[in-house]
Amino acid sequence: MENSRNIPLRSLPPALASGLFGSRAVLAAGGTGFALLAAALILPIDAFAQLVIAVPLVAILCAARIETDGSGAPEFFRILALAIGGFITLRYLSWRAGYTLYGADVFSLVAVLLLFGAELYSAGIHFLGGFINIAPARRPLLSIDDLPAEIALPSVDVLIPSYNEDPALLEITLRAALQMRYPADRLKVYLLDDGGTDQRIAHPDPQIAAAAQARRSALQALCARLGAHYITRARNERAKAGNLNHALAHTRGELIVVLDADHIPTVDFLDRTVPWLVLQPDVFLVQTPHFMINPDPVDRNMLRRFSRMPAENDMFYRDIQRGLDAWGASFFCGSAAVLRRKHLEEVGGLCGDTVTEDAETAFELHRRGYRSVYVDRPMVAGLAPETFSAFVTQRMRWAQGMVQILLLKRPFMCAELSLPQRLGYLSAILFWLFPFSRIVFLVAPLAYLILGMDVYNASIMQILAYTVPHVVATYVIADMLYGRTRWPLVSELYEVMQCLFSAAAIFKVVLNPHKPAFVVTPKGEILDRDTLSPLARPFHILFVLTLAGFAFGAYRLVEYPLTRDMTVVVLLWNVFNFVTLLGALGALLERQQRRTSPRMPVTEPANIAWPGQAPLRCTIEDLSAQGARVRIDTPVALEPGQPVALCAYAHALQRPIELPARIRTRSSDDGLVIGVAFDNLEPARIDEAVAFAYGDSARWLYFQERRARPITFFQGLTIMLSLVWRPFFLHLKAMAARWRPEVAAEQSGRSA
Repeated sequence: MENSRNIPLRSLPPALASGLFGSRAVLAAGGTGFALLAAALILPIDAFAQLVIAVPLVAILCAARIETDGSGAPEFFRILALAIGGFITLRYLSWRAGYTLYGADVFSLVAVLLLFGAELYSAGIHFLGGFINIAPARRPLLSIDDLPAEIALPSVDVLIPSYNEDPALLEITLRAALQMRYPADRLKVYLLDDGGTDQRIAHPDPQIAAAAQARRSALQALCARLGAHYITRARNERAKAGNLNHALAHTRGELIVVLDADHIPTVDFLDRTVPWLVLQPDVFLVQTPHFMINPDPVDRNMLRRFSRMPAENDMFYRDIQRGLDAWGASFFCGSAAVLRRKHLEEVGGLCGDTVTEDAETAFELHRRGYRSVYVDRPMVAGLAPETFSAFVTQRMRWAQGMVQILLLKRPFMCAELSLPQRLGYLSAILFWLFPFSRIVFLVAPLAYLILGMDVYNASIMQILAYTVPHVVATYVIADMLYGRTRWPLVSELYEVMQCLFSAAAIFKVVLNPHKPAFVVTPKGEILDRDTLSPLARPFHILFVLTLAGFAFGAYRLVEYPLTRDMTVVVLLWNVFNFVTLLGALGALLERQQRRTSPRMPVTEPANIAWPGQAPLRCTIEDLSAQGARVRIDTPVALEPGQPVALCAYAHALQRPIELPARIRTRSSDDGLVIGVAFDNLEPARIDEAVAFAYGDSARWLYFQERRARPITFFQGLTIMLSLVWRPFFLHLKAMAARWRPEVAAEQSGRSA
């Protein structure tokens, strides 16, 4: 049996279920069981007895976790693991609330309550995550070919909003959108230029006005050359939402595809998404993942695991969105999605009360009873922010927008949503309050070590009996839910790097929910050399305080022998924060970034040909629409500047292609490796290069699956410890260089 979301129900037969759950005896038994559970959660026992109970529970939890990857009854063991983990955590929280919340003075009491509040928040997010992801949806992969022949396909308008992106980047996105497999008479592609509006052309600053006019002319010519449509507007009002709504009033397609300017669709994007809207008239949205083809600044500057480690957003797009989809709560993420026009028109187009117009629009349509679908296949390749400043700008906007939805829309109180949908929105929104808990976890050990505040009132035996099982249970559940898409310690690193800035941004929203303005995330930035991020100073302060914590901890070990055990525990906590801050400092040294078009790692067989020679077998190791790196097994005399042709089979086009190129680099250190740039391509060949580089979703899926592998906590710790030191010392070296007279003079000149 299947429900309205096409998700198999794994439950009792309806007749049996209705009779069983209608029984007063069963309801009474359920109430009695709940009462017994509540009593067990608050049952006062000593630490040794608690340890005796906790150890076998943790053992059963770990065994259940292993069975969730088996072929027996993974759903049963998944629920069992969540139940046991939840019991351990609730038991811990009840102990914390009943026996540890006191302080010697008002400041210590405030510190104790702040730490407990951070723990409650983390536990709440943990429980919401368990509920949302208890049975993630697995939808079948549909195709237009699966539709009945008599069904007429709807018309589709592809809307690509743009503000200040490079025309070269826009050209790739436009070419890819125009190559999507769909009847040509049913598909139109529109470039929505908010950088060339009448308002900007009439700007009082002549340089801004001239740049806007030049941009409008260049993009109009680009659209005319490619066969796309150019739209601009009079004024830059309501940012991206206003730009899209203006376009909605000037287009007529039944379905609307929204693509960010840097989001390049594969040829099968419409083929895999449109059928869900054709077959189910009440579906307003089909969302797909945002797949990034370049590492974000944390990965690029410090982790350097782009092709070997899950991306930072994989947990959301590969796990959480599927969990939300199972409850009918997957939401619009601003791009890589198809929406139904008539449903959008019911709510006046894209909503603009918040700076996250995407999630806000999904909420308004969910509350009207319309449904969303999440197709878990990477079919849109985008760019992650290149610099830490751009990364923080993006995340601050997301945090502010979600908090705006919380304060202005209050989805948890919306009667039109189902309870799971409310919890789904609540989970997605409350996640963005993590800066406050993360700051507390950073500062709490320092409050004990430096200021002597008793922030955690417990004995070592109590910590072993209550705290350690809770920490282990939380880790095991997180590993079960997200182990393939989020490595240990990586979440902590990303949260630490965002928390200070996002906390300030959220605080501003709380003071005035209507104040935040939409800020475009910079993309395609170039760095001509390694440089320290301008946002590094707060981390320098935190790092110095953490080092001071070790010094004060050593003093406390000597001078306060009665609290030595607790001091050791807090010092270990401080070590964890220290390692995370080492990673953060390493990531704050912005590495050189000269390539405007990132190349994706691939392994594609090909041939390299040049005049007068037979083609040679080779392997393409990375690829973009502008060039490639090619490994040749046979030693040959190929030199920079020499013209060649790269011949390969383009799966997206389902035929072989030949791309003229010129050799740019040559290396013989590990076999013969050459870098080629595609050269003098005719328009048809440019389309082939774009389709070859970006058009095959199977390549993105393979790449994604290859790096989606779980590791243990100790493996994660080992990897982190092996990675943090070199970037950290490079950071120190860059700081020292700032103090050299010639560097200081150069920076002063730049500022001037």
